[in-house]
Order: sequence, then structure tokens, then C-alpha cells
Amino acid sequence: MTDNARARRLAKRIGRIVAAAIEHEIKDPRLGNVTITDTKLTGDLRDATLYYTVLGENLDADPDFAGAEAALESARGVLRSKVGEQIGVRFTPTLTFVADSIPADARRIDELLAQAKEADAEVARRATGAEPAGDPDPYRLDPAEDETAEDETAEVDATDEAEEPR
Repeated sequence: MTDNARARRLAKRIGRIVAAAIEHEIKDPRLGNVTITDTKLTGDLRDATLYYTVLGENLDADPDFAGAEAALESARGVLRSKVGEQIGVRFTPTLTFVADSIPADARRIDELLAQAKEADAEVARRATGAEPAGDPDPYRLDPAEDETAEDETAEVDATDEAEEPR
């Protein structure tokens, strides 16, 4: 078994090697907008999982995940050979490609935040000009009760001072 620090270092290196090979050496046009986002390597250094995302041609176009997946599957052997040449370990790890869900999750979170903002704006709109349901200060005492409460505390203070030895 290897330590986790070595596995993390090799995972980063494998991710860089695969990304460079996709960008410069693999001539498949379906891989033009593929980005390697993360790489995980098992502790025994036998299996590497590479997470990727696909960008659309422009902001309005949907990304071609199916084409990118097929292109990565067809280039898996070449990419594994490149990794084996450059990392210098006894056993070259198998490569597994997984579509990264982070962009879709981020989009969903943005939509939820926009909905929450709209709901807050609606509450703020309804709150303008609204009056409290009861007394504005429910803890306020009547002025007559205030005077009696002050008199009682003054009497208690006076008795406390008289009882204290000097």
C-alpha cells in the first residue's frame, strides 16, 4: 500500500498528462471542448477516475456529452499508454472517465438562489406599510405601573443600605 499523499500527487500528474494529451495529441474533434476537472486514484494505484466536463460551442449551445464520452472511450488506450510512459510506476492504472456533475449542480444552486431572492423581495414588498398585529411595544408598562415599580425598588435599596454593616 502507498500513502495517500503519493496517490494524490500521482492523481494530479495523471490529470495533467491526460489533459495535455487530449489538447495536443488526440485529434478527435469531439474532444475539443472537454476539460478534465478532477482525478482520483485508488490507494493501490491501480485505478484512476478522471472527471470531465464538456463545454458547448457557445453559451446557447448544449454540450455534446454523448460524443465526448464516445471519443474518450475510443482514446482510452492511447491515453493510458501516455500515462504509463510519463508516470514511471510499475503498473499503469486503468482509466475511467466520469462526466462531472458540478456545472449542472452549480446551475441548479443558482436557480434556487434566484428563487429565494424573489421570495425575499416579495416578503419585503408585503412588509412595507404593514403594521404590527398587536401593540408596537408589548413589553412597555403603563406609566402608573412604572412609578409604583420605581417606588418599590427604591424602598428595597433603602432597606439594603440600612442593613449593611459598616
